[in-house]
Amino acid sequence: MLVAFHKPYGVLSQFTPEPGSRWRTLDGFGLPKAVYPLGRLDADSEGLLLLSDEPGLNSRLLDPSHGHRREYWAQVERIPDGPTLDRLSRGGVDLGEFRTRPCEAKRLEPAPEWAPRNPPIRVRQTVPDAWISLTLIEGKNRQVRRMTAAVGHPTLRLVRVAVGDLRLEALGLGPGQWKPLSPAEREQIWSSSRQA
Repeated sequence: MLVAFHKPYGVLSQFTPEPGSRWRTLDGFGLPKAVYPLGRLDADSEGLLLLSDEPGLNSRLLDPSHGHRREYWAQVERIPDGPTLDRLSRGGVDLGEFRTRPCEAKRLEPAPEWAPRNPPIRVRQTVPDAWISLTLIEGKNRQVRRMTAAVGHPTLRLVRVAVGDLRLEALGLGPGQWKPLSPAEREQIWSSSRQA
């Protein structure tokens, strides 16, 4: 079984609570028994999370050698210029313990229309914001947030909008909703992979 879940803000990508954590878990959304998350989204991130009970899918989906795309939309402080987007994409970003692989980075114009987040994002009236798209084939801990901060554009809101060619908007899922994927939807996940 392969399930798509629209993970809301404030939910950990796990079923077991962490002692003392203020975040909710996946338990309580009525997900099928025995599924586990394929990868993760941090509690303060939103969007498409896949869950499965099928062995081997985690490695196939997440190992960067498979070149499997995941697209994120990040609302960032200030307006990134061309050289900044180029630095995010072609050159990679030095995050200390590693340098990010090349990715695709672009401004989203017009900005996407998402329902306001609850709680709302931090807004500074004197600092504009913009939405960018980042398409990665790797997913290290808090990578998108660390990348945007490293180039001077801290992330205010982060949404995973696609895994492979499977897009969240096409699934019609609101925050907290899930559905088993059809064979055609499953194929969209793998259609963008390249063999190493």
